[in-house]
Amino acid sequence: MQQPQQQAPILRLIMVGSGGVGKSALTLQFMYDEFVEDYEPTKADSYRKKIILDGEEVQIDILDTAGQEEYIGIRENYFRSGEGFLLVYAINDLETLRALPGFCDQVYRAKNTDNLPMVLVANKIDLKDSSPVCYTEAGQEYARQLKISYVETSAKTQQNVDFVSSILSTLIIDSLVL
Repeated sequence: MQQPQQQAPILRLIMVGSGGVGKSALTLQFMYDEFVEDYEPTKADSYRKKIILDGEEVQIDILDTAGQEEYIGIRENYFRSGEGFLLVYAINDLETLRALPGFCDQVYRAKNTDNLPMVLVANKIDLKDSSPVCYTEAGQEYARQLKISYVETSAKTQQNVDFVSSILSTLIIDSLVL
């Protein structure tokens, strides 16, 4: 008799950050290999994709949350269901980095812990050469304070988009095994 096929585990990743930092663009690039130029504020969108991680099939469930302040209540509900969090800021916009501690506090409150799989994502690195100021060092310092990984990405050029999801997925799996 054949054993029933075991379903691939589902890892819930939550995109966190201010409006306009590229959370949706990163998500769509990871899911469909497409870049969307037009900015449409998101309330919340969910996407699922199967990937192979360390030789095992897993399902990545990405929840792209709203960055706007008026959606704080909705966001906290979504944060409760997350297993790992991508903290996203725009590398050319210091205010989006400065907003992250407030988002982190919401996540910690919703999860009732500050020991969570997280990755700090500096998005829009394709703008490094054309932007008068970039906030790489400030982002790296914030990641050191939180004791989390720091990765620079570009949804536009696809740089490190798959890598970020793999890092966070591995962190989630490691936290579940401990």
